[in-house]
Amino acid sequence: MTNSVYHTPVLFNESIDALNIPKSGVVIDVTFGGGGHSREILNRLGKKGILVSFDQDDDALANRIDDSRFILVNSNFRFLINFVRFYDLMGVDAILADLGVSSHQFDTGDRGFSIREEGKLDMRMNRNASLSAHKVINHYSEIDLFRVFNSYADLQNTKKVVYAISAQRKKSKIETTKQLVDLLSPLVPPQKQHQFLAQVFQAIRIEVNDEMGALMDMLEQCSKVLKKGGRLVVISYHSIEDRIVKNFIRSGNFEGELDKDVYGVVSKPFDAINTKPMVPSDEELERNPRSRSAKMRVAVKN
Repeated sequence: MTNSVYHTPVLFNESIDALNIPKSGVVIDVTFGGGGHSREILNRLGKKGILVSFDQDDDALANRIDDSRFILVNSNFRFLINFVRFYDLMGVDAILADLGVSSHQFDTGDRGFSIREEGKLDMRMNRNASLSAHKVINHYSEIDLFRVFNSYADLQNTKKVVYAISAQRKKSKIETTKQLVDLLSPLVPPQKQHQFLAQVFQAIRIEVNDEMGALMDMLEQCSKVLKKGGRLVVISYHSIEDRIVKNFIRSGNFEGELDKDVYGVVSKPFDAINTKPMVPSDEELERNPRSRSAKMRVAVKN
């Protein structure tokens, strides 16, 4: 398994350049995946540089880099500060987060992430986690299913989706991605099925992996882990993620409300380097269609 097969990094050069990596710096890549970003970060670090990468998916461990400057942490990035403290590296120079699902996870049918590949309803990035897509679909109450689809998908027919799932599981459990696709596809016209199903699968995946909770935990820790002048680079793939990142960079909270002291002075941990997110070029979109929804935001620690 090569990293190019495992995952094609999005906004690759742009994100690495944005990290502004010093030769003797300490850099964190919280989404190791196929190791594409991590390898280039190591190329730009000198002999005294250090790179710590995180990935909770055991499959990513096969892409481990043989380099004395490299540490791979097999854990969710929501525990970022615990490991940075463990390795005595507080005050790092840059943090990169390339969010979402890797090409490998989408393309491996038995992981349950893809609407095209048949597999068990799983969607766990950490296969040791207790919550799976199977549990969400077969055991969540209708109220909880409404919450999931209303929170994490832009559906026009949430009621029909929930009622279809509820009616089917009363007859027999929904076991596979194909069964779920076959059940829900008739709810929309054929030309809208792909986008509709992608939204449904996205919502379930976010719930299974508590992606928004983990993202918020990680961002709050970045403001403590980074040194003054350190860079934060985040690539997101849907509007929910991007809104969280934008609000946090803008205000230091997730509501986007600026915190002012009694003198009206604004206090926030970051300043945005790009007020509008960077998006892939036409050439990258042609080369890698999966990059079409990517947005990159860059900030510097105050």
